[in-house]
Amino acid sequence: MKLALEKDGYEVMEAGDGIDAFVVIKTKSPSLVFLDINMPKINGIQVLEEINSMETPPMIVIVTAYGSERVAVDAMKKGAYDYISKPYEIDELRLIAKHAFEKLALEEENARLRSEIDRLGSRGEIVGESREMNQVFNKIEKVGPSDVTVLIQGESGSGKELVAKEIHKKSSRKNNPMIIMNCAALPETLIESELFGHEKGAFTGAVERRLGKFELANKGTIFLDEIGDMSPNTQAKVLRVIQEQSFERLGGTETLRVDVRLISATHKDLFKEIKKDNFREDLYYRLKVVEISLPPLRNRREDIIILAERFIQFFSEKHKKNVKSISNEAVKYFTRYSWPGNVRELQNVIESAVVMANAETLEISDFPEEIRNSNSNSSLDYNLPFRDAKKIVVEAFERDFVSRKLAENDGNISKTAEALGMHRQSLQHKIKELNMK
Repeated sequence: MKLALEKDGYEVMEAGDGIDAFVVIKTKSPSLVFLDINMPKINGIQVLEEINSMETPPMIVIVTAYGSERVAVDAMKKGAYDYISKPYEIDELRLIAKHAFEKLALEEENARLRSEIDRLGSRGEIVGESREMNQVFNKIEKVGPSDVTVLIQGESGSGKELVAKEIHKKSSRKNNPMIIMNCAALPETLIESELFGHEKGAFTGAVERRLGKFELANKGTIFLDEIGDMSPNTQAKVLRVIQEQSFERLGGTETLRVDVRLISATHKDLFKEIKKDNFREDLYYRLKVVEISLPPLRNRREDIIILAERFIQFFSEKHKKNVKSISNEAVKYFTRYSWPGNVRELQNVIESAVVMANAETLEISDFPEEIRNSNSNSSLDYNLPFRDAKKIVVEAFERDFVSRKLAENDGNISKTAEALGMHRQSLQHKIKELNMK
């Protein structure tokens, strides 16, 4: 048994009886144990029971004499993985060992995935593994339980509302309402009524009293999206609410007190807006006790395919389609495209492609022309900073070059590394860095 398994590359240790076996198992932590039933000192069933009481027991295969299969079956009911009857064929022994280690590898992968799911689950609906997004997640974790005002800055479509929702979920106010208002979606004449409410007859059309967003958010959180589009007059009233936690409804004289946490967001550079006299400086500093900057999608390209796969799964289920993946060719185009509409654009593109798809895999032909044209440097976004543009071109070259070499060497990492003049570990790191599969 030892010679056969060592020939297959396994490291094998031996024990003459059950007592010796405990010493070997506790000191060497083997993954797999072939355990005989009839042994000196204590029998195999007793050893099995002792092993199974360990915190992380090894996998057990019972070795039994011909005709004693019933004992082996009982052992399997007590936790053994499998059994082998003596006399056995060497090929049978090898096959059992092979299957046992495959099962162990699968269990380890499942444990890793469960751990990853638990970790990602704490991030709610936000998806991303890039360094930039991990910095955002860390800030959310720290600021969530506090009660400070938070200013989220980022381009349109980058996910500012999702960040606000995660902050609220991690706060002590999570069981109270979170009220959302987009300041750019309403004309100035209606914003104040929406925020502070109004009394009956306060203006033409005010046929009854209406509660405002701040009142509805009492004990909870109010999220003011695109606050950079708010008029200076309304800004002054919001500042008062932050400072005094009080306001009056339009047309009313009663001062109402509220307890709200304010989170705001904007795609504008508020510091520049202050210099143009479009935004109050005192309000700005009240809003940004903590500032979270969301990176645009083009600056976290390693997240593009992660997001795309998540959207494929979601929209496949939503629209009852059988789309499961995106082709390697389409991945190249996706990672080179600049995504001016950020995550929202990616989401819309994937949903459209899933709805129209006729196959399980999305091909580049399923996507809009602007993405199909992103495979050449001529489609590079020249509005990008030099560093970002250079990064896109270099990554595109590296991905293409490494892909070709991998293809030439049938995906063999060692041979490809040798062909590239790299260490194997360096190539593995590069493949991971380029988000290649």
